[in-house]
Amino acid sequence: MINFIQHFPNRLEIAVIAMLTACLLPYFFAFFAKVSGGFNFKVDNANPRDFLTKAQGLPARLNAAQANSFEGLPIFLASVLVAMQFFVPQNIVNALACFYVLLRLIYGFAYAINAPIFRSVIWILSLACCLLLFYFSLIVV
Repeated sequence: MINFIQHFPNRLEIAVIAMLTACLLPYFFAFFAKVSGGFNFKVDNANPRDFLTKAQGLPARLNAAQANSFEGLPIFLASVLVAMQFFVPQNIVNALACFYVLLRLIYGFAYAINAPIFRSVIWILSLACCLLLFYFSLIVV
């Protein structure tokens, strides 16, 4: 793993793209929640949030993945920005940011297939990415 991180590209835009992707993930999950729930744009768009509150099964799980993605976003964005501000080596920031995004995609899939234990493990790993970025920020100082 350390060898992988050492050889990870150190270009700044990778972290920025990871942050943008993480910001868009909740909308991705919301879109698929609505599509899988039979969202009718002409009828349901008058109150689209009400549509998802009544959802069950797959649409409800994808809506929960959307909500959790929004909840996890602030700590991720803060951890990446703090790590960059404190000059954590960019390849470390990039690797952990990309790993976070990958884990959040897997997390949404785990929510969709109703795998709660696997989902919880993935959630912990994604949180660990953020905590590691904060940790590296502290030890660089």
